[in-house]
Amino acid sequence: APAARSGSGRGGGRAGGGRRRGCRAWQRDALEHLHRAHCRNIDAMRRADRGGSAPSEFGVYKSDFDKQVVISSFERRGWRRAQDDDEDWDFYWASVLAVRPLFNPENGRRLQEHQVVNHFPNHYELTRKDLMARNIKRYRKEREKQLEQLALEATYAPNSSPIPEEFELPAEWVPTTFALPSDYAIFVEEFRRHPNVTWIAKPTGKAQGRGIFLVSKLNQLKKWSGGQKPFNQTLFREPYIISRYINDPLLVGGKKFDMRLYVLVTNYRPLKAYLYGGGFCRFCVEQYSSDVAEIDNVFVHLTNVAVQKHAEDYNDRTGGKWDVQDLLLFIESTRGAAAREKLVADMEAVLVHSLKAVQSVMINDRHCFEMYGFDILLDQSLKPWLLEVNASPSLSTTTEEDRLLKLRLIHDTINVVFASRAAVARFDGATAGAGGYPADSTAGDAGVAASLGGYSVLVDEGRLQMRQQEELRRTGRDRRRPFNSSRSVTG
Repeated sequence: APAARSGSGRGGGRAGGGRRRGCRAWQRDALEHLHRAHCRNIDAMRRADRGGSAPSEFGVYKSDFDKQVVISSFERRGWRRAQDDDEDWDFYWASVLAVRPLFNPENGRRLQEHQVVNHFPNHYELTRKDLMARNIKRYRKEREKQLEQLALEATYAPNSSPIPEEFELPAEWVPTTFALPSDYAIFVEEFRRHPNVTWIAKPTGKAQGRGIFLVSKLNQLKKWSGGQKPFNQTLFREPYIISRYINDPLLVGGKKFDMRLYVLVTNYRPLKAYLYGGGFCRFCVEQYSSDVAEIDNVFVHLTNVAVQKHAEDYNDRTGGKWDVQDLLLFIESTRGAAAREKLVADMEAVLVHSLKAVQSVMINDRHCFEMYGFDILLDQSLKPWLLEVNASPSLSTTTEEDRLLKLRLIHDTINVVFASRAAVARFDGATAGAGGYPADSTAGDAGVAASLGGYSVLVDEGRLQMRQQEELRRTGRDRRRPFNSSRSVTG
C-alpha cells in the first residue's frame, strides 16, 4: 500500500484502484445474486401457499417484448419481471422465436404446473400463410364429405332430426391460394383460365406488408423469382403464397380497409375461444382504384399501418383506424339492421371454422394460450374474407386511443387466461363430464364470466357437448352430429 501511494507507484495506484473497484463489483454481484435468490424463495413460498395455482398478485413474469402495454399490464399487478436467465416465472409473454426452444424436446426441460406461455407449440399451423390456406382447404373437404353423409342419412331416414343451421359450412372464406414455388404450374393453369384476375403475392414468413406485390401478368413474378427462367425451385429467395386479389372491397369514403379482430383461445380440445369487442379497421390513405396503373401503389392497396404511416397524407391523430363498432353502425345505417346481424354471424363463423381447421393438428398444451390477430376484408356484398392470422399481432401504438385499447386488451387477456386455469384447477377431482368438464355444468362459469372484460365467448365446445349429453339422457334421442357446432354457446 505505501508503494502504491508513492510518486513512482502511480501505475501501482491505478492497479490498487482497479482491485478496489473489482472488489466492489464482486460485492455488488454477490448482493444481487442473494437478492434474486431471496426473490425466488419468496415466489416459491407464495406458489406453495396457492397450491401451485395461477397468481392473482405478486407473480413473476417474463417477456422478450419491450412494449409498454405488456410491461405496464404486469407492473400494475405488482408483478416482478424475471431476468433473462431466470426460468422460475409464472407467465411468459414470448415472441414466436422464443417459443421454439421452450418446447424443444432436446433441451430436456418441462414447464412447471404454474407456468403459462402465450403460444401453442405449433401455432404456425394457423399463423403461417401457406399452412393456414392448406389446413383450411383440407378442413373444407372433410366437412363437405360429412355434410353429404348427413344429407344421405336424412334421405333414407325421413324421421331423423333435421340438420341444424349451426352445422352448415360457410361459403368459401379464404381466397383461392397457391404456394410458390411448389404450386407454380397449377397457378399458371388457373391464371390462364382467368386472365383478367389480379393476384396478390406475399412472403409466408414476413409481416407488416413487407415483400407484398400485386400481379396481373405472369412476367411480373420475375420480381419475386429473381428473373430465373425456367422456374427452378432451388433458386427462389424465399417461399411465397399467391392469392386471388379481392378487387371489389367494401369502401368507406372511397377508401379500402380491412379489420383486425382479436381472438383468444384457451383450449383447442374441446375448443374454447373468446372474441374481443375492441377490434378496429385499418384504412388506406389514398382513394381505392382497380386501375392497372395503380397496381404498384401500396397506399391504395395495402392496409398495413407500417405501410400507410409513410404516406404523405397519413393522419397521425386517428392513425388511419376506426373502431369496428363504428363500422357496424355504418353498415346498419347504409344496409339495414338485418345486414349487420348477418355480417356479425358470418364473421363469427369464419373465425370459429378457421380455428376448427387446425384443431386436429394443434398440440393442445395445457400451459398455453393464444391471442390471435385475425385480418378480415369485406367485399361489396359484405362477404368476409380471411386474409391472414397473426400469432403476435402488433402491440405498438400509434395514438392515445390505440394505446388504451391495447392496454385493456392485454389486461383482459391475462384475466381470462388465469380465470380459465383456476376454473380447470377447480375441476380437478370433480366428476368428469363431456370434454373434460365436470358433471356440474355451472362449475367455474361465474369466475370466468366475471373476468371477461371486453371479451365474449365465441365458442365453447365443452358446454355444447354437455348439453348434447343432457338432451340424450332426457329424451333418449341422440341429436349429435359427426362434428361440432360452429355457433357460440355461452351458457
